[in-house]
Amino acid sequence: MKLTTGTGLALGLVLTVSLLPASAQPKKLNIVLIPGLTTDGFYITMRQGAEAAAKRLGVNLSFQGGPEFSATTQIPVLNAVIARKPDAILIAPTDKQQLIAPLKAALDAGIKVITVDTFIGDTGKYQTGSGVADFPLSYVASDNVEGGRVAARALAAAIGSKGKVYVSNVKPGISTTDQREQGFKEEMKKFPGVSVLETQFNDNDTNKAASQFAAVLARNANLAGVFGTNLFSAQGAANGVKNAGKKGAVKVVAFDAPESMVGDIKSGTIDIAIAQHPAEMGQRGVEFAVAALSGKKVPARYGTGYTVMNKGNIDDPKVKAFLYSSK
Repeated sequence: MKLTTGTGLALGLVLTVSLLPASAQPKKLNIVLIPGLTTDGFYITMRQGAEAAAKRLGVNLSFQGGPEFSATTQIPVLNAVIARKPDAILIAPTDKQQLIAPLKAALDAGIKVITVDTFIGDTGKYQTGSGVADFPLSYVASDNVEGGRVAARALAAAIGSKGKVYVSNVKPGISTTDQREQGFKEEMKKFPGVSVLETQFNDNDTNKAASQFAAVLARNANLAGVFGTNLFSAQGAANGVKNAGKKGAVKVVAFDAPESMVGDIKSGTIDIAIAQHPAEMGQRGVEFAVAALSGKKVPARYGTGYTVMNKGNIDDPKVKAFLYSSK
């Protein structure tokens, strides 16, 4: 008799819980990661880090972006995401000025905003209490000025600290590549034997970057090196080196290291690649969003590291772990 009563009570409790209205069930947080573009191995790897953190923390993560690194394509994506009213947005802004107003709209809609890889405003310094672009909670990225300095030192060493070099960049107004160029040029001033030519802007087009290499080489037969500030810039420069038969004669330093670059590093077409840690950026971005939504304070700036890859260490498993995935 007691067994029957107990079973009935347990069944009653199960029914009571199952019949609770949906609004009474715990709500899973919804976070959206908007990359600079969806097809780049850097952002694919960032997504992997973000998804791992989301799974561990029990939150929903979606990945939505455009096929090219452009404010024109990113802003409509952002506006569509805002309309869905997620709890937080992690975004790599494609322009440090044009994305200010759209992201302010997200904030005004009650959405937490964290930038990853790139920032808005002039400095990337958030939560200062001043300025029109200091409202995101955090900026998670590597130190791009220092990355540019590392590239300069590596290239100077590769060319014997003398000769003509140039920077292959995307376009003005992108926070990260602006800073990499800045750091590169500042550091190269320490090498008086190196002359830095005019920067070439390729609009993230590898074919254009390759053509620009050919044009610079035609004007400067003794060209010694190129610094590609991102994947497309470096790959374009490397293609230009191969097309001109200048492998080994013109050194290429790349910023970013997709799996597809291994062959170029082993062959010597690209001499050095500076790999950021995008998986960590995605991971920390999700962790900070969840913490902020729980009422906790998060750092306004979090710096991730980078790994320098070359022909001598590219097969080291610890180094290869930082190559960017294409899947």
